[in-house]
Amino acid sequence: MQTQNVTEELHNVLSAITAEGKEPSVALVKSRLSMSVPMPAIIKTIKSWKSSNKVPKVEIASPGQSFSSEERIVQLEQQVKNLTERLIRLERTSI
Repeated sequence: MQTQNVTEELHNVLSAITAEGKEPSVALVKSRLSMSVPMPAIIKTIKSWKSSNKVPKVEIASPGQSFSSEERIVQLEQQVKNLTERLIRLERTSI
């Protein structure tokens, strides 16, 4: 799984909020981010910011390729077929 580093964006958002004289909150930070960041990561970042004015390295999962429903069904059917065949082979060798 590929990840995307959002540390710099979080730092910029927190710096801007602080420069405005506002107290950073989860809702305020989340509303200013250009991408979706999980709430636990935002909470951890705000705690670190409040205690030391530092943002820890934060990486989130990069959005994957989007597939149509039909493509996804085909992929899942193939996966089920492969796993079924594997299970049959395993059962034959264990008997």
